[in-house]
Amino acid sequence: MASRTERFKTAAVKAARTARKWAQTAAREADRLLQEAQKRAKTDERQRRIKAALRRTGKVLKAAGRAAIVAGVAAGIASARAENRKLRKKTP
Repeated sequence: MASRTERFKTAAVKAARTARKWAQTAAREADRLLQEAQKRAKTDERQRRIKAALRRTGKVLKAAGRAAIVAGVAAGIASARAENRKLRKKTP
């Protein structure tokens, strides 16, 4: 039969191996969680970029729409003035 010291050493070695195994498992799990967190962070970053791009596009389209309205009004005014000029020339 093994001596008390040898049984203690064997138990200590077994406990150390078990602890190492669980430490490796915990490290793997921590790596998985970190990768998932990074994916989500990247996704959030992408979503923020997409939303910002859409906002910028919306601003550009609004500005283009306003410019089109102003151009339409200006064209209408110019057309009315041209029409008035034609009528004035015909009356004398």
